[in-house]
Amino acid sequence: MFADLPLLSLLIWTPILGGVLVLITGNDKNALDAKVIALLVVLVTFVLSLPLFGLFDSSLAVMQFVEGPHVWVSTFKVNYHLGVDGISMPLIVLTTFTTVLVVLAGWDSIKYKTAQYMAAFLIMEGLMIGVFASLDVILFYVFWEAMLIPMFIVIGVWGGERRVYATIKFFLYTFFGSVFMLVALIYMYYQGDSFAILDLHRLKLGHTEQILIFFAFLIAFAVKVPMWPVHTWLPDAHVEAPTGGSVILAAIMLKLGAYGFLRFSLPITPDASSTLDGMMITLSLIAVVYIGLVALVQQDMKKLIAYSSISHMGFVTLGFFVAFSIFENTGSWNGAALGMEGAIVQMISHGFISGAMFLTVGVLYDRMHSRDIAAYGGVVNKMPKFAAFAMLFAMANAGLPGTSGFVGEFMVILSAFTANFWYAFLAATTLIIGAAYTLWMVKRVFFGEVANDNVAKLEDLSIREFFILAILALAILGLGVYPAPLLDVMGPTVDNLIQHIGQSKL
Repeated sequence: MFADLPLLSLLIWTPILGGVLVLITGNDKNALDAKVIALLVVLVTFVLSLPLFGLFDSSLAVMQFVEGPHVWVSTFKVNYHLGVDGISMPLIVLTTFTTVLVVLAGWDSIKYKTAQYMAAFLIMEGLMIGVFASLDVILFYVFWEAMLIPMFIVIGVWGGERRVYATIKFFLYTFFGSVFMLVALIYMYYQGDSFAILDLHRLKLGHTEQILIFFAFLIAFAVKVPMWPVHTWLPDAHVEAPTGGSVILAAIMLKLGAYGFLRFSLPITPDASSTLDGMMITLSLIAVVYIGLVALVQQDMKKLIAYSSISHMGFVTLGFFVAFSIFENTGSWNGAALGMEGAIVQMISHGFISGAMFLTVGVLYDRMHSRDIAAYGGVVNKMPKFAAFAMLFAMANAGLPGTSGFVGEFMVILSAFTANFWYAFLAATTLIIGAAYTLWMVKRVFFGEVANDNVAKLEDLSIREFFILAILALAILGLGVYPAPLLDVMGPTVDNLIQHIGQSKL
């Protein structure tokens, strides 16, 4: 039944049209109607995404669930063309899963313009799925740019005191980078007479062309990841964003930049990727080590988790580019797949863990309206259930074996060891630094005696909050204990990507 449906189109347009429907509910007198409709829409979207995983043929590396190409702009050969492989499909499921939790998390905490808040996240969900599913670069670019608008509104309307500064900084950084990507895409169109992503993968470009195109992509994708030194917009955006905005930003939006490297930079510019792998590995290791040390001195819980996200995303780009170093050192691609697969596992894992960490901060903020670590102490005495979940998420963030946080990082470290001992050594320091800043925060917030009267008045999790955190806990433990289903899905696609890179190198 599901195999005959245009699943990808349904996943894109159901939440977008649902968002429009939510907006029609009007003002806050109908807030409950808006929330109920939003919840039903995201649940339907999540259910529609499950057949992607269930019906996906993990033995194939080709695009599946393909729709089109249907002519969109005939003059420039722009098509409505959709499809997914073993890399994009898990990210779509992660998006639908996370949006359900965001709607539930905002159920009681959003007190004004509720319909607009819910609609923004529904529309954003459809646009992000469109990015992952697009097989036409102009379609990809339209979704890529359009998704900035609802996030801009979420931070600007429901954010903190410095929300205007944070939104402008967020928009300027991300939009500026995208302009260079558009120039590169137009140049490649005139070289290959096609906007189809898979056609661009087969485009033969000279080394100088590849270098220039690689840097054009790098500016766009590095800002989105974000990589050092273009990361400074993220802590401000996280601190000022409402809880739901922080969750989507960390769990999904950061993955879009990493996805861009896999879909564009590596297959289209393999020689440039090989030439510049040392630079990319260096930037990744700076993010892992230096940004981890920056997280260690933060006094704001949200800012600490934001810097932690940048550090952990450094593993993703490290896993991508260490593959080229392995080939240069050994003359073989053996071990390269381990790093790339580990990076993708890290993307999914970070979606679960970062989302959970920001939701735990949101639970405390809803009760005490403070994110300062110094304002807390002894929370476990008043909120034992909540503290148990928070401790699990903190351990996962530190890379504890048995949690999803360990799997991807361990795979990337093993792959880095094949390339260069010092790459692996520096990457492995995150297990120490991550434990240091995470446990330091946990100790000061949760343990010890009750610090003040505000903490003494705290009440433990509601049923809704318990359900949200329990679902995330199961996801983190499930992926940590049994990552095989995810690895099986992505394996052939990653192998095909590495084979394509090997055959395409000049």
